[in-house]
Amino acid sequence: MVTHEKVIHLIAGGPKHLIPDSAFSNIGNIEWMGVDRGVSYLLEEGIIPHFAVGDFDSVTDEEWTEITLHIDEISRFRAEKDETDMELAMEWALKQNPTKIKIFGATGGRLDHFMANALMLSHYQKQNVLVKIEMLDLQNAISIYFPGRYQIQTDIQKKYISFIPLTTDVTGLTLTGFKYPLTNHRVPFGSSLCISNELLLETGTFLFENGILMMIRSND
Repeated sequence: MVTHEKVIHLIAGGPKHLIPDSAFSNIGNIEWMGVDRGVSYLLEEGIIPHFAVGDFDSVTDEEWTEITLHIDEISRFRAEKDETDMELAMEWALKQNPTKIKIFGATGGRLDHFMANALMLSHYQKQNVLVKIEMLDLQNAISIYFPGRYQIQTDIQKKYISFIPLTTDVTGLTLTGFKYPLTNHRVPFGSSLCISNELLLETGTFLFENGILMMIRSND
């Protein structure tokens, strides 16, 4: 049985120079979603998003006119709301039954926005284990993992791999095929032990027993 990936590229309004060209690449079965100013980024690239969401407090009157002219499905909310624009976007994206969600434009700029977006990944990944969720920019790829065994491939563009505990205790961490291997190790919250590792082979394996890990793959 052949299964087809359904990928959503979610473009937020962070600094555009940090968004890689791959965010706007029309290769594969991709649907685009714009979040606040990210909608204008898509229109600048000649892409009409399937959906637009946000309070749009960061766009000009001219940009808002362009948005309403080209996009049929828009959800505009008041700036004073309980959910962030990104949370509203993720709720919509997950209702489309994707296999992958790639988030762009969610890093850089304000640190509070970045931290909220990065930690938000844990919430949505836990509730949707069959959907691979990543946050990407020119230099980094961020993803969340829960206890289990995982295999990862070498990425020559992002060779550095860091594992950051998101809970008070990650236990049983084992890294195989890495420059700095570990065996059944306990990594406390706030530890810098697992920063800037590298794969020695084409593939590597990591596994752990308890906790939540954020993996960040980066280049210089």
